[in-house]
Amino acid sequence: MIYSVPEIQRITKVACDAAMKRNKKLTSVDKANVLESSKLWRKVVVDYVQRHYPQLQLSHMYVDNAAMQLATNPKQFDVIVTENMFGDILSDLASAITGSIGMLPSASLSETGFGLFEPIHGSAPDIAGQGKANPLAQILSGSMMLKYAFGLNTESTAVEQAIMAVLEDGYRTGDIASVSTPKDKILSTSAMGDRVTGYLQ
Repeated sequence: MIYSVPEIQRITKVACDAAMKRNKKLTSVDKANVLESSKLWRKVVVDYVQRHYPQLQLSHMYVDNAAMQLATNPKQFDVIVTENMFGDILSDLASAITGSIGMLPSASLSETGFGLFEPIHGSAPDIAGQGKANPLAQILSGSMMLKYAFGLNTESTAVEQAIMAVLEDGYRTGDIASVSTPKDKILSTSAMGDRVTGYLQ
């Protein structure tokens, strides 16, 4: 929980750049009512955003409240910036909200925007070659790469909208299907990829 001012500024800049590519809404999560490191965190975030990104809407939330809000009303958040320990906890909670780790993309970004884009799950060797894996997290990771590494916002949005259309039409892989999902709507890995491609075209 040791943070220096330059380190907090570096992390805040990445979060601000991400928020600028989205809805210009940034939530900083800390525990400034208890932890000295969080008091510094909040002060540096406020100063940095006011000086460099005044167009952003910045709000603050204590981590315990953020966990509750993420579980009960996740749509209120756009970009969350937080300390490493809190980020580890909140990202695991976020994976449960989506219903499956097969739905979550991730990015480890450098300061220039380039980085590693991958789903949060592992390679799942136990189901390899069975057509059971959910490809949406991988596809969404590609969408994140388009947006954050290459600045191709229109293309990134098109991929996201295609996935939303597929899901809204009731198509599912086994990990996100419910007992009420019709059998003809449960797709294999490749069929889900083909369906997303079809909607994208």
